[in-house]
Amino acid sequence: MNQPTPMSVALSGGERIAEALLAQGVRSLYTLCGGHISPILVAARARGIRVLDVRHEATAVFAADAAARLTGLPGVAVVTAGPGVSNTLTALKNAQLAQSPLVLIGGAAPTVLQKRGALQDIDQAQLVSGQVKWLRRVRRVADLGPAIAEAFAVAREGVPGPVFIECPVDLLYDETVIRGWYTEAGARGKSWADRLQRGYLQWHVARMFADRHPGTAAPVREAGQRQPARSAIEHAVAALARAERPLLLVGSQAVIDAANVDRVAAAISASQLPFYLSGMARGLLGRAHPRQLFHHRRQALRDADCVVLAGVPCDFRLDYGRHVRRSASLIVANRSRHEARLNRKPAITALGDAGLFLEALAARLARNADRGEWQAQLRGRDAGREREIARDAESPGEYVNPLALLREIDRIASDEAIFVADGGDFVATAAYTLRPRGPLRWLDPGVFGTLGVGAGFALGASANRPGAEIWLIWGDGACGFSLIEFDSFVRHGIPVIAVVGNDAGWSQIAREQVKLLGDAVGTALARTDYDRVAIALGAEGIQVRHMSEMPGALARAQTLARCGRPVLINVWLAPSGFREGSISM
Repeated sequence: MNQPTPMSVALSGGERIAEALLAQGVRSLYTLCGGHISPILVAARARGIRVLDVRHEATAVFAADAAARLTGLPGVAVVTAGPGVSNTLTALKNAQLAQSPLVLIGGAAPTVLQKRGALQDIDQAQLVSGQVKWLRRVRRVADLGPAIAEAFAVAREGVPGPVFIECPVDLLYDETVIRGWYTEAGARGKSWADRLQRGYLQWHVARMFADRHPGTAAPVREAGQRQPARSAIEHAVAALARAERPLLLVGSQAVIDAANVDRVAAAISASQLPFYLSGMARGLLGRAHPRQLFHHRRQALRDADCVVLAGVPCDFRLDYGRHVRRSASLIVANRSRHEARLNRKPAITALGDAGLFLEALAARLARNADRGEWQAQLRGRDAGREREIARDAESPGEYVNPLALLREIDRIASDEAIFVADGGDFVATAAYTLRPRGPLRWLDPGVFGTLGVGAGFALGASANRPGAEIWLIWGDGACGFSLIEFDSFVRHGIPVIAVVGNDAGWSQIAREQVKLLGDAVGTALARTDYDRVAIALGAEGIQVRHMSEMPGALARAQTLARCGRPVLINVWLAPSGFREGSISM
């Protein structure tokens, strides 16, 4: 963490924000420019903070979200007033539901002109209040730095999530400039009303710039982690000791503390429990841990007599808790009291950090518990499903078999690869076949199922994992949300490898819609030349239509990326029934 630097009274509001960000350890921020925020961007770059500007504000927030997930430090997005803020709403809600800490800084109309019809002046607090855990509308220059420090702490503490700071434009420029603006805007006459207006404006400016004493940026406030109660851990240990068929499910919340993911991984391994990983926890123990399971999770949950959910709620992904049989002992570790009891009352509830719970649990569990038959049963099912997938990958078709494509990517991806998942059917298939190489190397939207995260996640991943091989697994529908960001990749030298699974449709929707309603309306796309769009934006583009072209295209893309070039591979997919009957509600 950087040491704060002295802050002079001469610093503008934009400079104060940049100083405060630097003190929090921020190295990159994500933005789309606007007149309301220019002083922040200029001051940030002058202090060595990398300013990555994109083509849509949602992309900036998605990038900040990815930065937070990979580093544990809140990512930062800076957007202009009005439509700049409103364009972030879906990305904010996605971060909130994914429990991802980020700081959104929004510009705003001048303080004295708000609610008077100023350009892009709306009630931004009302707009974003339901999507953030905390917001602050700053009204004095002296409060800008402290607001940043508080925002970073609040975003991380308890159940993490996004926060919002509104910074009116007249707080951001140098005091001399602002006093000049207000003098120019004031009435020039000698009437009582004119004199009153001038007096009010002078008082207003003095109030905005009051109490700007010399000092330092607001101190970093550490976010505490809640330790699960010892009694809950002891009860969990006892329940697991009695169990013959225990099962552990680990979710994103267990890896919120990015600095300690290796300790969490070691705890899972030491627990000697068979386990499934989901969300950001994918890859936590590498590609092939002997007790990690990938398939038939529903059946395993129904067979288990003791289930531990570490940072995993009983939402639609577990059929609202119905996947766990009623007679099983259910142990839940979660930072959120609401999520811990969602749809199903646990036998044992450990409120607090799921990663710390796993560490404490592993330290107390007995070693070498004899559950060989149960482990063998689970591994046998997994191996059988892998054989089925291998057979399906060999099925011929006019175009490229999606399973074969994804298995080839998994085979050749580097040890430092990060997979970014953005799409429906194609990406869900990828979840069965791609194996992240280590912790924090898988990024998907999370429970909200948001399309359009891909470009922002890839940008944030590259900025925070320089040198990593970034694979953006893109459905052809999802890529339409942010394909223009290849312009941003080129401008900022982001060497992403985007693989578009082009099956000319919203296949995840069409499959059930046609079956149930007999009409594919609204679900058909075209075999669009997405590769040519990438070329037009200055990147590399490759089109693949047949299996024989696939290995060479992937290898060429890796070479281009290693040379610093972003590349898009547009792969024409053959029809697949791999995910038949997989719709979620």
